[in-house]
Amino acid sequence: MNRVVVTGMGAVSACGIGVDKLWHAARHGISGVGHLDFADLPRQLVKQAAMISQEDIGTIWENAKPRMQDRVTAIALMAAREAVAQSGLIEGDFGTDCGVAIGSGYGGAETNTRNMADFIRDPASRMDPMSIPKIMTNSPASWVSMQFGARGSTMCISTACASATQSIGVSAHMIRHGMLKRCIAGGSEALLVPSVFRAWELMRVMTAGLCRPFSAGRDGMTLGEGAGIVVLESLNAALARGADIIAEVAGYGSTSDANDLLRPDPRGAGSCMEAAIGDAGLEPLDIAYINAHGTGTVANELSETEALRNVFGSRLEDVLVSSTKPIHGHALGAAGAIEFIVTVKALAERIAPPTINFVEVDPKLGIDPVANTARPFTGDACLSNSFAFGGINASLAIKRYVAPA
Repeated sequence: MNRVVVTGMGAVSACGIGVDKLWHAARHGISGVGHLDFADLPRQLVKQAAMISQEDIGTIWENAKPRMQDRVTAIALMAAREAVAQSGLIEGDFGTDCGVAIGSGYGGAETNTRNMADFIRDPASRMDPMSIPKIMTNSPASWVSMQFGARGSTMCISTACASATQSIGVSAHMIRHGMLKRCIAGGSEALLVPSVFRAWELMRVMTAGLCRPFSAGRDGMTLGEGAGIVVLESLNAALARGADIIAEVAGYGSTSDANDLLRPDPRGAGSCMEAAIGDAGLEPLDIAYINAHGTGTVANELSETEALRNVFGSRLEDVLVSSTKPIHGHALGAAGAIEFIVTVKALAERIAPPTINFVEVDPKLGIDPVANTARPFTGDACLSNSFAFGGINASLAIKRYVAPA
């Protein structure tokens, strides 16, 4: 079977446009969370989110097609261009040898919200005739395919917070088994609009204060938006064209709790991590750093910590664990790709980014993450976790690239 490597990465987030800005913020604990006040939400309780800046949105639209694309597609294309540029792919490298897998949990929220508002105000008004192509969840994947002429398998995996991680994992497996030579994979999400934000408020899972994963006093998550896109290739294809190799996607695991739509089950998360580690041919003791799902909700950390203990046992004290969601927000369908990119950068520099806003160890968890300041490590393998509503779990094991002998 083929080894699978990363040759390009691109990101758009509240931290800015580009992987360098995302990693700088994650490495140094600089939060992209800012004030968010919707004029048409008079009962808005939470007034913060990790938003892409208006300046960056202006730059993104300069390179997009507003008449044909929703914001969720525009940011995916921006991230994909960065990833492809870094990979060094040229026109002849795409075609049927290259696939696309870009996940999204919601799709074109901005277009959908605007149309519904217009319709409610005046049912006879002329709505956007391109609404459906803008709204459909697979729009980012289809536009990226068209942008580069990638005619291989193109798909959109929509599994809530696991969407991007599953997209990268499935892409890696297709390459591993020879179905494709390369794939443009990741996730995109842009749902910071009044109706969706209000719906999340009503679930009572968002904090009105600071997001504090794994910390005593945590009381919820902070929503975010953005896109993370990576170029994956078989090792042979990458070597054949002289590509610079960033890291190796060594293992992928995905399981379902089959238990509850909203309440996570640590058995599912644990078996998912074990599957990714086993798929990589590793043992738990080989993992040096884990980018946890770490939303900042009470339920998530109780479940994820129990799962980590089940997998790593007493060895967990030697593994660095952090959540970077307080920095870039919980970008839902894009979160796994953004965090995968952060994890790849962490492995490259052997620096575990911090869990900012951490106050003290929660005695119910007993876990002491990388708190507030980044910490170095010496290992060669990391894990990135995404555990979604619906009980859908996905984990990716990443290794430092070692050239074949």
